[in-house]
Amino acid sequence: MGQKVSPIGLRVGINKDWNSTWYADKKTFAANLKEDQDVKNFIHKKYKACSISKVTIERTDSKLIVNIFTSKPGMIIGTKGAGIEVIKKEISKLIRPVKLLLVNVKEIKRPDLDAQLVAESIAMQLEKRVAAKRALKQAIERVMKAGAKGCKIQVSGVLTKANEKAQTEKQFRGSVPLHTLRADIDYGEFAAYTMIGKIGIKCWIYKGEILGNNNKLSETKGGQE
Repeated sequence: MGQKVSPIGLRVGINKDWNSTWYADKKTFAANLKEDQDVKNFIHKKYKACSISKVTIERTDSKLIVNIFTSKPGMIIGTKGAGIEVIKKEISKLIRPVKLLLVNVKEIKRPDLDAQLVAESIAMQLEKRVAAKRALKQAIERVMKAGAKGCKIQVSGVLTKANEKAQTEKQFRGSVPLHTLRADIDYGEFAAYTMIGKIGIKCWIYKGEILGNNNKLSETKGGQE
């Protein structure tokens, strides 16, 4: 059996948190779940070029908070916050009425350490016909220079016209202890649509270990797989 467990899902409740945080009974659970998915799909689709890493949602009985994590906050916020008001109007059409709707745009200051953004940048290069090996090598070098302790990137699909069969290309640097639960591993995946076909990209970034209750990264080199 292969490694099919998401590194994020495996660590939820240990050193990762849910992307949606709320409580609901059986009557409203499905409605809340669908609204969350609609909001996330809308933001990712409309602001595809804004380098959005993730969207988290927090709910109470009368309040809905949407947090957008991006490396280009200015493109979303707009002039004097006009972009935020546009997002609020669009989101209000997708959800049931609430007393208070808040949209927070949070900046990712080190995008080279965000696995989702790294996967998206590789996808953009592949769509511009950059060779897969070159794109992976450049991306993994940027990740390691940014301070990561390990990184693994994988692309799968038809990578060249010369070979019409699906291939898998991997690059690996440092240590990536996927089986160590205390390890802080960021995971992201994205798809590139080229003239040859669809190419899937997966990225794992190991940032260190989280020890104790203060959730601070340790300075050790980490454990073993």
